[in-house]
Amino acid sequence: MATIETPVLLTSLAGAGLLPSPVILSTFKPTVQLSVSFNDVPVAAGNLFRASSCKSAPVVTFTPEAGTSADTKYTFLLVDPDAPTPDDPKFAYWRHWVVSSILGTGEDVSKNGKTLTEYLGPGPKDDSKPHRYLFLLYREPKDLKELTKEDVGGEEFVQRRSFGAKEWTEKHGLELVGVNWMLGAGDGWKDSDKDEL
Repeated sequence: MATIETPVLLTSLAGAGLLPSPVILSTFKPTVQLSVSFNDVPVAAGNLFRASSCKSAPVVTFTPEAGTSADTKYTFLLVDPDAPTPDDPKFAYWRHWVVSSILGTGEDVSKNGKTLTEYLGPGPKDDSKPHRYLFLLYREPKDLKELTKEDVGGEEFVQRRSFGAKEWTEKHGLELVGVNWMLGAGDGWKDSDKDEL
């Protein structure tokens, strides 16, 4: 199966301390291009978004994966490894959004899958350094029974924290095929060294 050459993405992940990490192994090579955009502004390997621009769910699409059959399905996760702050990530991985049973047609995942955790936008505090947010796409094994909300956990704020993303994906045999990421900051966060959108 051919991989997509994405040196900029992999370099940015490594520079942000996300490659390797518990959810992205050092051997990871993407086999799909995962595109994410908030209000037509694309997420591009670590660019910065303010919390107010992420209130509504982004549009998430991906290129069809070479060598897979038409009935191949995928699971998508949006998680925060820096909750509640990058200096004290005791609630990593905070679970923002989970969609499963996604067909590999390239259509927006929220319209083409089964939502297991409703989208809840990033909300870092103004006095926190920007958080890293990971958009992760996994290929589901052929024999995976359809996942349910109960398989992931509750929707309440405290039930979303400390999600065992690595353990959960391994338990269900999910294989990472696509990644994107961004920085998220509170609307009042100030750092003159950062470009922002």
